Amino acid sequence: MNPYILATLLFGLGLGTTITFASSHWLLAWMGLEINTLAILPLMAQHHHPRAVEATTKYFLTQATGAAMLLFASTTNAWLTGQWDIQQMSHPLPVTLITLALALKLGLAPVHAWLPEVLQGLDLTTGLILSTWQKLAPFALLIQIQPSNPTLLVALGVISTLIGGWGGLNQTQLRKILAYSSIAHLGWMILVLQFSPSLTLLTLSTYLLMTFSTFLVFKLNTSTNINSLATSWAKAPALTTLTPLILLSLGGLPPLTGFMPKWLILQELTKQDLAPTATLTALAALLSLYFYLRLSYAMTLTMSPNVTTGTTPWRLPSLQTTFPLAISTMATLALLPLTPTVMALMTL
Repeated sequence: MNPYILATLLFGLGLGTTITFASSHWLLAWMGLEINTLAILPLMAQHHHPRAVEATTKYFLTQATGAAMLLFASTTNAWLTGQWDIQQMSHPLPVTLITLALALKLGLAPVHAWLPEVLQGLDLTTGLILSTWQKLAPFALLIQIQPSNPTLLVALGVISTLIGGWGGLNQTQLRKILAYSSIAHLGWMILVLQFSPSLTLLTLSTYLLMTFSTFLVFKLNTSTNINSLATSWAKAPALTTLTPLILLSLGGLPPLTGFMPKWLILQELTKQDLAPTATLTALAALLSLYFYLRLSYAMTLTMSPNVTTGTTPWRLPSLQTTFPLAISTMATLALLPLTPTVMALMTL
């Protein structure tokens, strides 16, 4: 892609998200979301093959539906209450509609079906943008409206953690596995949103960090399915040693960084007298942990599937810079000791 066009599109992505962050009026927030969507569409369709075009079309239709629903709900709120301010949502009908519209934009279950299909049709770089940056603007709106329908949020969170775990069990494509991982992590964030927005932001930031590391690892290995992971030992042995730890951090095992938000969320749910919900969510995390362990096993403990007539693939050195991966990997693995500091900051 022409670097000037690429810079324009990335600027549009940043502008759309910033407009949504800074807006207090629903029309401006909607405008920011639309700029965001229009900026990423050419990036998704830049590889001219049918799968990418199909993914771009699905993404466009889904996001357009979510934006139309958001605009309709905000108009309904203005009709019922006479104001357009984001933080003054009082009527339950527009609040419920806006929550569902933002859930559709994020890919929360049960309106999640587009996310694995779209992510599967993209290259890893665009998939990384879709899984990280594109989540920020809808989350900013969700945190601002402080939804007055707690039952809906808890239901969305529990269903997302369950479907995110079940959906990834039988997958062989890495991008679909990461999509279901995204759905499960979003469920954890939504579950605790009404009780502790700061904890939701902490979970979102750790998720962005861990997902960034995982996508960069797969991009460095040029891996798109489980079988291709088996060749990574010959390409980058040091990275292959660290990758299972990154995946287990995504699964939420101590003493890795991913354990911190899940532990704090379970603690907060228990404080709110939601012990059955916390138990169900913790059990759902075991489903996700299974396919992270499956990826780790395929990467470190299996040989590459070869036949006697097969040719050895070229193992050219990767041109990708490894400095961002090194920084994010260390943060993904070693931030758990900061938990007391984080808890102290959250109570301020």
